[in-house]
Amino acid sequence: MRKSLPRGGRHAYTAHVSWLLLSIASAFLLGLYDYFKKVALQGNAVMPVLFGGVAAGALVWLPFVLWSALAPESLPSDFLHVTGLPWRVHGLLFAKAALVGASWLFGYYGLESLPLSIASPIRATAPLWTILMAIVFMGETPDARQWTGMAVILVSFFAFTAVGRREGFRFEANKAVLLIIMATLLGAASALYDKHLLQRENLAPGVVQAWFSIYTALLMIPPMWLWLAKADRSRFEWRWTIPVIGVTLLLADILYFTAIAQPDALISLISPVRRTSVAVSFLLGIVLLRETRVLAKSLCVAGILAGVLLLA
Repeated sequence: MRKSLPRGGRHAYTAHVSWLLLSIASAFLLGLYDYFKKVALQGNAVMPVLFGGVAAGALVWLPFVLWSALAPESLPSDFLHVTGLPWRVHGLLFAKAALVGASWLFGYYGLESLPLSIASPIRATAPLWTILMAIVFMGETPDARQWTGMAVILVSFFAFTAVGRREGFRFEANKAVLLIIMATLLGAASALYDKHLLQRENLAPGVVQAWFSIYTALLMIPPMWLWLAKADRSRFEWRWTIPVIGVTLLLADILYFTAIAQPDALISLISPVRRTSVAVSFLLGIVLLRETRVLAKSLCVAGILAGVLLLA
């Protein structure tokens, strides 16, 4: 019979893979995730798309929660072992679900009205806020080369927003842009909270992801019910990309949580690397969604990738 670690603590399964490589792989999947979101949202109602994606992620984890409770010794992998937790820790994970759920609500409604090649770079400014919070509240100290890499990435991110202005989006007056900015700030706070859960609370990545996914789905039920109750609700069409949203994010987060759980990981570096997902979503937006200003945006993407090399 497998012994549960205290409060879902870090298991021996944690991969001995560089947290930077894990973060880069997570960024690639996040780029796909952004693309699938945009495809699912085009001309579609926002709330059922969001709820469908979140529910898909929860349904992946729910069988393993039950399996862990009934027959943990037969699980194929320790990563899938969702240990029991005290109520205090459940409260911490519920708070994370509330924080991210709010971020997703803002982000989905903003993305509905913006080109992917504009929305993704705005979200990519999250490392600026995460870095400032990590330095002030967690005492992280990147070295000179890493500072340079972060600066290059952040300058490239802000250049993206300048390109957006040239496409006619007045950031200070556009409701969709303001929603994306709110989603970005909440996402930055969530990144720091992840480090607290995985390093200071010593929770295992799979445990965090399982309960967070389930609690987020539960929190999305009231807004989904309100949407269903509206007589003039917007048109909804089922698309295959809706469940793929949840599964892709699940895979990206497995890599992300595993990276953060490593003792030497720096959230102030993981966050900017993760945001290089903008390169993937940008290319998909240009090639598959026929978005414009290819040259200017390509230069910004090149700057982001150069910054990632400096972080390595």
